[in-house]
Amino acid sequence: MLLDLEEYYFEQHTAYHMTSNGSNVPNRCMRGSLKICSKSVIFEPDEVNKPILKVRMVVIATQSLALKHHRSGHHFLTCCFSVYLIKEENIVAPYKYERGERTFRFQLEMARKTEDIVQTLLQLHRASRLDKLGDQTAMIAANLQSRLARASFDKNSFQSVCERPHMECEAEMVSPLVTNPGHVCITDCNLYFQPLNGYPDSVVRIELHSVRRIYKRRHGLRPLGLEVFCTENDLCSDTYLKFYNTKDRDELYYYIATFLENHIAEHTAESYMLQWQRGHISNYQYLLHLNNLADRSVNDLSQYPVFPWVISDYNSLQLDLLNPASFRDLSKPVGALNTERLERLLDRYRDMPEPRFMYGSHYSSPGYVLFYLVRVAPEHMLCLQTGRFDHADRMFNSVGETWKNCLEGGTDFKELIPEFYGTESSFLKNLLHLSLGRRQGGGQVEDVELPPWASDADDFLQKMCSALESQHVSEHLHEWIDLIFGYKQRGSEAIAAHNVFHPLTYEGGIDCDSIEDPDQKIAMLTQILEFGQTPRQLFTTPHPQRITPRFHNISTGTSLSATPNELSPVSPSMESFEDLTEESKKLAWSNMNKLSLQSSHKIHKEAVTGIAVTLSGTSIFSTSQDSTMKMLSKENGGLQRSVSFSNMALSSCLILPEDKTVVCSSWDNNVYFYSIAYGRRQDTLMGHDDAVSQVCWRDDQLYTASWDSTVKVWKCVPTDISSNKRTRFELLAELEHEAGVNTIALSHAGTLLGSGTKEGTLSVWDLASFSLLHQLTCHSGKIHQVSFSPDSRNILSVAEDSCLKVTDVQTGMLLSTVLAEEEQRCFCWDGNTVLSGGQSGALLVWDLLASKVIHKIPAHSGRVTYIWMNEQCSSVITGGEDKQIMLWKTQY
Repeated sequence: MLLDLEEYYFEQHTAYHMTSNGSNVPNRCMRGSLKICSKSVIFEPDEVNKPILKVRMVVIATQSLALKHHRSGHHFLTCCFSVYLIKEENIVAPYKYERGERTFRFQLEMARKTEDIVQTLLQLHRASRLDKLGDQTAMIAANLQSRLARASFDKNSFQSVCERPHMECEAEMVSPLVTNPGHVCITDCNLYFQPLNGYPDSVVRIELHSVRRIYKRRHGLRPLGLEVFCTENDLCSDTYLKFYNTKDRDELYYYIATFLENHIAEHTAESYMLQWQRGHISNYQYLLHLNNLADRSVNDLSQYPVFPWVISDYNSLQLDLLNPASFRDLSKPVGALNTERLERLLDRYRDMPEPRFMYGSHYSSPGYVLFYLVRVAPEHMLCLQTGRFDHADRMFNSVGETWKNCLEGGTDFKELIPEFYGTESSFLKNLLHLSLGRRQGGGQVEDVELPPWASDADDFLQKMCSALESQHVSEHLHEWIDLIFGYKQRGSEAIAAHNVFHPLTYEGGIDCDSIEDPDQKIAMLTQILEFGQTPRQLFTTPHPQRITPRFHNISTGTSLSATPNELSPVSPSMESFEDLTEESKKLAWSNMNKLSLQSSHKIHKEAVTGIAVTLSGTSIFSTSQDSTMKMLSKENGGLQRSVSFSNMALSSCLILPEDKTVVCSSWDNNVYFYSIAYGRRQDTLMGHDDAVSQVCWRDDQLYTASWDSTVKVWKCVPTDISSNKRTRFELLAELEHEAGVNTIALSHAGTLLGSGTKEGTLSVWDLASFSLLHQLTCHSGKIHQVSFSPDSRNILSVAEDSCLKVTDVQTGMLLSTVLAEEEQRCFCWDGNTVLSGGQSGALLVWDLLASKVIHKIPAHSGRVTYIWMNEQCSSVITGGEDKQIMLWKTQY
């Protein structure tokens, strides 16, 4: 933290600072560490109460960098015209700056290195005296690369002589405001970093088997960074490396990724979104994950994790989290919350030449981060501001004042940082007793002034966290995500949302490597690092709303979900009945891996295509490609009926709610109605020009899907068969597709219909208006089955491409893609756990949030073609290509 920004720390040596009483003869030696840096010389005394001396290269007199002989050994003299005195009496405070000619004598403990050090200092001194900043930077970079090239990773540092190195390259370890150059080496067991200067350790080692997560990072808007986490801590990584080229970074990334099971599949924005939607992770955790995926890191202050202001009330004595007026409008960026200020900004924006931007400052930058953290990271602020704290009246003095300035200030649009929703409140207190200045009103800057509704700093954080996890924020957080990480981040949507920042803050806004002028390039990089950077865009379509609000208890670390029943009034008896039903379903799904085969029946001559069961559960109807419908008695396992409607395959079947009629679809373009009571065909609907692939029924309406590229909706008025009157079929709608429709499904409320085609297109239809809501080409082959989740928020599809894909119904966004080892043909699911049947005949139990199979159950000898499950999810019937029907029971 003693370095200037973008300065390198090259080497250090044990040395003695020789002081005198005014004569040329030294009379006192002060032992310490002499640090040679790219822009300065620093002497840190062993006596902690003595000030650290920092002399910038540019003020050193050239003739003074020379060897002087003394009877006690070599010295080199440094004559300068100013010096910084840092941490005098070991107190963190603004640097003291002393002008005037000063002479320093240093004697190295290893005298033989003195000449080499003087030569290094002369080179760096010449660089500091160059007129152009670009030339200075180029000369220092050449010096650095020369040092790196002359050295290599010391393989004596390997933990074991048996280790096999995979690759070695040059890189820099990144920490806030500082980068440390050195060598990276990765073996079959460990990742090593060996700093060029041996500081703070001669080698840093990370065991590969301990790595939990890795992320590629942008550094200075360039794809050069890699961050490695060995714990589940969402903030602090074990190392952040910046490489000199993307190729080295990517090779190291993929080598480590091979040690992480399903690393690439598990850690995507969509998989985290699905977990958040279902209430499996809190709002706080989800925002941390999104920040991680969008290249935000606590090691890079220009890309520090960004969190929203969620509370707008900092004046009341009590904070009411049930009152929407207590919250900030999350659909607007900070700069658009005040309409009067926004109008002034828009007037300037309209008159601005291209490229135009609405806000001249960003919502996150190193200065803003350290504004909040100055009390716990004062040395970072001193480093950023060349040894000074900000003016006392511009410090983080009050939460309420800061919010007010963000609403009204002409250049203040900053958001918050994760610490405001964490458990460590020290950043709000002046525990280090720093002298941060005196305000115009006369008051000394001490602890941050909290809102009246907070009794102390810990209470403030607890209430901030409660607000973040509140129902109101859970219902609106997706709107803020759209602004920061999503589709309103850039382009026309950003303009419409008044969310346009300077072009240099965006990924891809400028290619620094294409700038030939060194000075212009340095200026551009400096602006990028200091001004702030917009996160990498994670979503290009509207982010879905959270399904279930989830409240996080900071004190216990537990989470509580609010179920729909808790959010709407119901009678006590109905509530207990619903809870019992839901609990039994949850229990059944949690035991889905314990399916027990009760019996199997080979009653068809070809593959089974459909299964339907009467309400009593005593009779099972099945259809097959052998053109027959069979009726099986569940009680005795005997075949009771066999019916053939045509000489072509039957494709599906269902039982109407009255339990009197079976409806079967056929490849002969017809739909057949079969009376259970009378044992004969009751009616025929000839409604399509090609095979009918599937039928659904809801509220006296029949939905028929066909390979003629349509889904037709029929109003059916069934009649008693004894009246000898045919059923009336009134065509209500015809839903057009661009390819043959292979499967359809109704939402549980019957308001939506999902359809999948032979070409892999998934469509979602609004049945109130028969209009198309979404049409997505989400599979590369024929879709076998689609099904809505129980809450109708998501739709799952499986297809020939062996993928299971979850799509958000509200936005049409693809939430999750899971690649199976083999093609899955059919499934049932509860919104997270999936029971599917595949090509090999096995039943697979999936955890979609973890994107993996958690159990495999041997079943059919050919592919599974149909799965039926009762409403309680306790009984399962499967049909297969092996012509069998198998009856299963969940074991508790």
